[in-house]
Amino acid sequence: MLLKIEDLCVSIKGKEILKEFNLEINRGEVHAIMGPNGTGKSTLASVIAGKDIYDVTSGKIIYKDRNLLEMSVEDRAREGIFIGFQYPVEIPGVSMNTFMKTAINEIRQYRHEEPLTAAQFLKLMEEKKKVVELTAKLSNRSVNEGFSGGEKKKNEIFQMAMLNPELSILDETDSGLDIDALRVVANGVTHLRSENNAIVVITHYQRLLDYIIPDKVHVLYDGKIVKTGNKELALELEEKGYDWVKQEYERKKELQNGKI
Repeated sequence: MLLKIEDLCVSIKGKEILKEFNLEINRGEVHAIMGPNGTGKSTLASVIAGKDIYDVTSGKIIYKDRNLLEMSVEDRAREGIFIGFQYPVEIPGVSMNTFMKTAINEIRQYRHEEPLTAAQFLKLMEEKKKVVELTAKLSNRSVNEGFSGGEKKKNEIFQMAMLNPELSILDETDSGLDIDALRVVANGVTHLRSENNAIVVITHYQRLLDYIIPDKVHVLYDGKIVKTGNKELALELEEKGYDWVKQEYERKKELQNGKI
């Protein structure tokens, strides 16, 4: 098992967001996490990334048999965790070449490997740019500076391709993308899928899952996973919306509490 989350409770400024959240992910799997706004999807990505604005009040996250919550943000990245956020940041004055070469060689140093030579790095870049159809015009600029929303998302998947992570969490990668950009980004993610890694796609909409076929679809509501299925569940959500999940969940709660 690559990642195991057990009874995770997370709050921010005293407000509980994730409530006894449970999830297991194996290598070779693609999971989709869906749900309406405010249910904790982005919070989950942020906690795995190590953002310190959240309070983990109970529960645990085990990654590669280690306690993830005791790992620094830097070590999480070095150990193969990649987070693609909904709003990628701009880094003015830092070229993509410099940024990626520094990141890759930092990971290689952590693994006691020799740094890539300039020739090796450029060869790798040219190979991975093809994954998301990234042009030289974009790759030669500062990280995300002046990029459109679609270009930023392409750049995120390009970084994912370069770093070759074991666990990728993609938080609303489809947000703001037109049809062509969505296809390129989704095809890039699918191309990077392998039996040695796992991918978690966080999304509101089923349309992304037309391109990235998940092994499991989870519906997040009230801070916990309330329903799990396959691709058909995403299609059902597209047809019915999230209200029916909410009603089903509330009815189960009432049954458990003996109110009906």
